[in-house]
Amino acid sequence: MAIHRRPKQPSYARVVVLTAAAAAAVALSGQGAWADPAPSVGDVKAQMDGLNSQAERATELYDGAKEKADGLRRRAAGLQDEVARTQAQVDRLEEGLASVAGQQYMQDGLDPSVQLMLSADPSGYLDRATTQHEASVSEAGALKALQQSERTLNQQKQDAAAALAQLDSTTTALNGAKAQVQAKLQQSQSLLNSLTAGQRAALLAAQQDAEGGEASRGSTRADLASLPQASGQAGVAVQAALSRLGDPYLWGAGGPSAFDCSGLTQWAYGQAGIQLPRTSQEQATVGIAVPGLAQARPGDLVIYNAEDGPEGHVGLYIGNGQVVHAPHAGAVVRIMQANAMSIATIRRV
Repeated sequence: MAIHRRPKQPSYARVVVLTAAAAAAVALSGQGAWADPAPSVGDVKAQMDGLNSQAERATELYDGAKEKADGLRRRAAGLQDEVARTQAQVDRLEEGLASVAGQQYMQDGLDPSVQLMLSADPSGYLDRATTQHEASVSEAGALKALQQSERTLNQQKQDAAAALAQLDSTTTALNGAKAQVQAKLQQSQSLLNSLTAGQRAALLAAQQDAEGGEASRGSTRADLASLPQASGQAGVAVQAALSRLGDPYLWGAGGPSAFDCSGLTQWAYGQAGIQLPRTSQEQATVGIAVPGLAQARPGDLVIYNAEDGPEGHVGLYIGNGQVVHAPHAGAVVRIMQANAMSIATIRRV
């Protein structure tokens, strides 16, 4: 007969251990659900500032590569036109020499002394001989011109090929910089999309406060009447830049209705008849250095440090310790306190 045993009851200690383990698991599970608190507006601002700085740096690389690519494209087109013109010249010289050579072949069948003896008009023959000598001299000159033209043609072809190869390399760099800008802007947009409307408003206020409060909020709140009057080309550039207050920032844009930072300063000085380089890095080398902000005059370029490079942003000094600038994607041309960011150099054009 089978023997039925009663199941063994768990000991008190075992029950306590299992209960504690279950409680700990529940506690850990609850902690996992709350382990990642929502970032503060300050945290988001720090991330946005970093992304904007990186995007601006990539934008400046794009601007520089685009300017170089445009120049190389124009140079390659010019060289190709020169190649075509020189090739046509070579063809004409070759055709002329071929015609002269054919005539000489037909006439050189007899020795010149025999031709003289057989000639019914010796004096006429001598005149023709003199003319043929002159033609030979001219032929030699044409041959020399042909050789020079062929050397020029070969050099032009080499120059055109080198320009096109450099253009390919620059285009690759241009596309890489463009991809970097788009990636940073996409990250910024994703970060913004994660915020509530209230958080976005708080972020905007924090960004404006960082740039100098009311002065950064646009032309309707900046006291333009109190700005010192600038004269000459610098004054023209300042007025041109201020006329674009409220226009949108657009990376790679140089006006007349949208700008990136160096595009705005280049466009403004262009209205004064001065051609600035395209990027903030290049603009940091123009003119003469100004010792500090206390010595700045309206029209001076204020170039700022970047997180990942020596120069990354530029604004135009307008007086009263302020600059007009195109800040970053999603913003508009506006005024900020000149010392709101770390200044790399100030240049007087």
